[in-house]
Amino acid sequence: MEFADLDNLFGGKMPMSTTRTPWFVLNSPELGKPFAESCQSCQNKGVLDRKTKELLMMAVASMSRSRHNMAEHIKGALAAGATREEITEAILIVAVEGANSQLTWQEELCKKYLT
Repeated sequence: MEFADLDNLFGGKMPMSTTRTPWFVLNSPELGKPFAESCQSCQNKGVLDRKTKELLMMAVASMSRSRHNMAEHIKGALAAGATREEITEAILIVAVEGANSQLTWQEELCKKYLT
């Protein structure tokens, strides 16, 4: 079975009108197919608008340090109407939250060994 739009979702360079079965569906159809369908649903359905979804996906890409996905979702956010200021603010929120989560995660060990 082929899945439209998944090439864009999983880093391909093919036009959205072209379909291709993702590698993980071919290698593990029992798990890969429901995963791909879930990804498509998250991209195309639900109550969040396209801009919000792109900003969220950009934030996740930033936290996972994926340059390719970050670039794709910045472009997607711009195409969905996000401003440079909104994109920058989202990136700054990710940076602050990342720093805060590191400090919280390390707190117990630091208190144990440094006090």
